[in-house]
Amino acid sequence: MPASYAYLGPEGTFTEVALRTLPETATRELVPMVSVPAALDAVRSGEAEAAFVPIENSVEGGITTTLDELVAGEPLMIYREVLLDITFALLVRPGTQLSDIKTVTAHPAAQPQVRNWMKTHLAGDVTWESAASNADGARLVQEGRFDAAFAGVFAAERYGLTPLVTDIHDAENAQTRFVLVGKPARPAAPTGADKTSVVIWQSDDHPGGLMELLQEFAIRGVNLVLLQSRPTGTGIGDYCFAIDAEGHISDRRVAEALMGLKRRCPQVRYLGSYPRAGVAVADVRTPRAGTSDGEFMAASDWLARCQDGRF
Repeated sequence: MPASYAYLGPEGTFTEVALRTLPETATRELVPMVSVPAALDAVRSGEAEAAFVPIENSVEGGITTTLDELVAGEPLMIYREVLLDITFALLVRPGTQLSDIKTVTAHPAAQPQVRNWMKTHLAGDVTWESAASNADGARLVQEGRFDAAFAGVFAAERYGLTPLVTDIHDAENAQTRFVLVGKPARPAAPTGADKTSVVIWQSDDHPGGLMELLQEFAIRGVNLVLLQSRPTGTGIGDYCFAIDAEGHISDRRVAEALMGLKRRCPQVRYLGSYPRAGVAVADVRTPRAGTSDGEFMAASDWLARCQDGRF
């Protein structure tokens, strides 16, 4: 029996389309799940080798369900990311017109990406209700529970629907970022165009506390590409912070930044180092003076010589 990848289903989601861009899916069983937590729990329980889920979009930022699931529970690790361009189609049962639409549905992350289009093209009394995924919204339309769903145009044939309007998006060049998540293991070898993800908790809340932690990256020339706060659930104002940084844990500047965080924070959860989607090695910024691996190694060698009296 082939190893399986769980993903946010049902069939016909943007998640499935993005997942099928990975070459190894040709030798994996792809198993749709009803939710992001269900997909990740399949990995934790050993039912699936890995899970493929959305984690960020360019309109609303982080997908909070995915972030919260990675923050809590048995640790998991990110091994790959995929970027997918997103445009929506308005899917309806055959014969439905725009004037007939009174109820619409889609995944909650879709609403900010089509809100303005809805105001312009649909009646003001149209009711929106969220679905577990965009494809699940299409399924609900097929069953007659809603008049229309925002989903990928590719879901129309799968659910016997008609794409009444296509190429719907409030923001040009909208993208969603997906990640392949598995149980913790040794990270893949660095490619030269990598990303490292962690979650950090502050030891206490004081003026400049977060800035002090972020300086662990700044003084070593490590650029951050995502910083998002998430409530810990222990009380108002108590937050942890999800961080994506340029570089790989094997890079000296990244490794030293993580060690600095570990010294300062009561808890640091390492979420993985993996290739950055859409970034070629040639496009990676040159480390500023004093922050390259060679300079870190030279400084370490100098310190060793001083300790041995060989300076």
